[in-house]
Amino acid sequence: MKRLFLYFFAVTLLSLFSFDAKAAENGVIRGKVIEEVGALPIPYAVVSIFESTAEQPLLTIQTDENGYFKFNNLKTGTYKIKVSYVGFASLFVNEISITDKDSDKNLGNLKLSSEQSNLNEVVISAQKPLVEFGADVITYNVGSSVLAEGSTATDVLKNVPMVQVDIDGNATISGKRSTRVFIDGKPSDYMTSNIADLLNVLPSDAIEKIEVMTNPPSKYSGDGEGILNIVMKKGFKVGFNGNIGVTAGIQGNKNTNANASYRGKNYNLNGSAAYRENIGKGTSESYRTNFFPDTTFYYNQFNNNRSKNNGGNFRLGLDWDITPKQNLRLSTNYNTNNSNSNSGNNFYYIDEALVPTRLRNQLNLGDGNSNNFVFNADYNLQTDTTGGKLTMGVTLNTNANYDLRSYNRTYAFPTNLNPSLQQNDNEVSNRGLNFNLDYDKPVFNKRDQLEFGIAYNYRKNDNDLLVENFNYQTEQFVTNKNLTNKFFYNENILSGYASYNYRKNGWGLKGGLRGEYTDVNFDLSTGTSYHVSPYLSLFPNLSLNHFFKKRYNFGATYSVRINRPRENALNPQVNNADTLNISFGNPDLSPAYTHQMDFSFGAFGQKWSFTPRISYSTSRGVIERYRTVKKNGVSESTFDNVGTNNSFALMLIGNFRPTNKISANGNFSIIQSKYSSTLNTALNRDGLSLRASLGFSMQLPYKTAFESNLNYANNINAQGRNKGSINSSFGARKSFFKNTLSARISTNDPFGRKNNNSFNSGTNFTSQSYSTNNSSNVTFSLNYRFTKVKMNKVVVPPPPPAKQ
Repeated sequence: MKRLFLYFFAVTLLSLFSFDAKAAENGVIRGKVIEEVGALPIPYAVVSIFESTAEQPLLTIQTDENGYFKFNNLKTGTYKIKVSYVGFASLFVNEISITDKDSDKNLGNLKLSSEQSNLNEVVISAQKPLVEFGADVITYNVGSSVLAEGSTATDVLKNVPMVQVDIDGNATISGKRSTRVFIDGKPSDYMTSNIADLLNVLPSDAIEKIEVMTNPPSKYSGDGEGILNIVMKKGFKVGFNGNIGVTAGIQGNKNTNANASYRGKNYNLNGSAAYRENIGKGTSESYRTNFFPDTTFYYNQFNNNRSKNNGGNFRLGLDWDITPKQNLRLSTNYNTNNSNSNSGNNFYYIDEALVPTRLRNQLNLGDGNSNNFVFNADYNLQTDTTGGKLTMGVTLNTNANYDLRSYNRTYAFPTNLNPSLQQNDNEVSNRGLNFNLDYDKPVFNKRDQLEFGIAYNYRKNDNDLLVENFNYQTEQFVTNKNLTNKFFYNENILSGYASYNYRKNGWGLKGGLRGEYTDVNFDLSTGTSYHVSPYLSLFPNLSLNHFFKKRYNFGATYSVRINRPRENALNPQVNNADTLNISFGNPDLSPAYTHQMDFSFGAFGQKWSFTPRISYSTSRGVIERYRTVKKNGVSESTFDNVGTNNSFALMLIGNFRPTNKISANGNFSIIQSKYSSTLNTALNRDGLSLRASLGFSMQLPYKTAFESNLNYANNINAQGRNKGSINSSFGARKSFFKNTLSARISTNDPFGRKNNNSFNSGTNFTSQSYSTNNSSNVTFSLNYRFTKVKMNKVVVPPPPPAKQ
């Protein structure tokens, strides 16, 4: 009897528990997303729901064709909602309580305001997904990354899906030969002569997100096959807030940064400062076989290098809402960078019998500095109550770069060869102007948008190179007139575009046309002048998207892009730092045009998304570095329109979130490239390029988070292949004192240093190179955030009465 009673009691408890659990999972949160101006519904806006204390969303969905969303089967508890859509300020609703007695929450109309007038944010701070996937853009939210804290833009880009960063800090998009880097939607090459210098100092805490655009819309410049757009934080939080951080690594790298903003009633002041020191070490070796009709000989080269860089970045901005319909945004940026380096090279000359006949030792010393200043102004005017918006922007920039290098060459054997000492003094200045005027407006009382605008870009570059050789008899440096030169470059581009975007019943169609009139001239101090005949280029852009059954998306795009030769590729100044491998530009280059098409299919579940893409492109007059070897064994490397390239790519992109605390994302691409050339039969080649990355993040107990990334790349080019090793990074973060203080430890490449291997071949040579650098590192960071935020309350209306 006692056993029967216990059994009955247990069954009753389980039944009650099951009933309560079932009842507790009947919560509903619903609402409608509309535009603040015009009250038009916003279909396919991204809505994320979070548990009140969670940093990762519990679930992310999209609104339907009429802007409605609904979360079902919610447990009792407190939640927060985040709503976002491209071109609008994110909106947050906090403290939404689901109880047994009040399980259906209707938030009513949630109004999104444009990014230029987002005074009425509902709540500040909600964790965004690390990676967001769109039809033709991938967004990497920097603030959601553990690894991004206390780092720089260069470090962040290494972990962005579909992006590869080489040893010099240059970033490219997978499958794209020419990638342009934009900052806040404007070309960065108008801001600095070397974008790698800026990204190497720009602190990650100043960056909001990075957008990978594989098919940029007509609003953007037609140059480059893809765009990396770095969106800076604007500091719109109401009140006074900011952070101070410091990072140090065992390799000797240091990084300190601070930023703060103050938001008043109708204005925002924000500023940031950062200082960075970095030590680089590396070794490399190369083996070249030279084939000639009467002989075969070899050049082997072994190098080691060490460099030290330090620099600062300072930003100041003002955002002023002049009236509810007018906004003015001003910002300045000053960047400075200093470097010194030393390296040693051993060159072995080996004859056909594999006997070393000469050994030359070379000591290289370098000392350089650069600085740039940028002023940016953007004016926004809301022209009517139906959503019309006029935007005008101006960017002025100036920068200078100074580089002094010396090359001391001696011979170990034979000893009768004379030594030489060469000094290169290189000064580069760059000035630019960027102006744009844009207008967009809905045409009909539907979800459509008409955009058109004009732009003017001016760029001036002066490159002064003085080369001197030391005369050992007079003990003086003598100007080398054959290598000394001045290069003056001027570029003017006038652009205009128009596009129309229409969305209805899950369909989206966008078409646009951009025209660019280009006028370029440049000359040398030798008296040679070049004036490229002005040319007009047209860039059509068409995209079709269909969202159906609330979980599938199909997209197709077509666009034409251009790769213009610029000063670095046109400048014929000779670089003979390595006298056996000299390089120079080609002033006779022509622009290359690329037609590219993309097809994507997206499937979205509650805990996963999968977006395979197929891409095809064909390019004419492809600009790539081209290498030849003369009879004396000297390799000459220059740029040329090497021929045509047809490329076919398959990209697999996805993420998986098994719980609200664990997230994984990955992408894999395989690219088939086929080169054909009349320039040289050695360039008629085809092959596969492979790229892959995998990211994993986890929210752990006690306000701790973990993140890791793995990356691999293996790429073909016109004359060979570049093969990289697997690069890895791991990081963990712990928060203290109500998330105001965080400590982070991270490690890069703990399993081995970063290696790069390359193979190149021509009609009379083959070359293999291997290099490694000190990428293995452990860093420690502390970051303190201070925030005094005013939150606007949201009145949640009661649920509608149940129908009888």
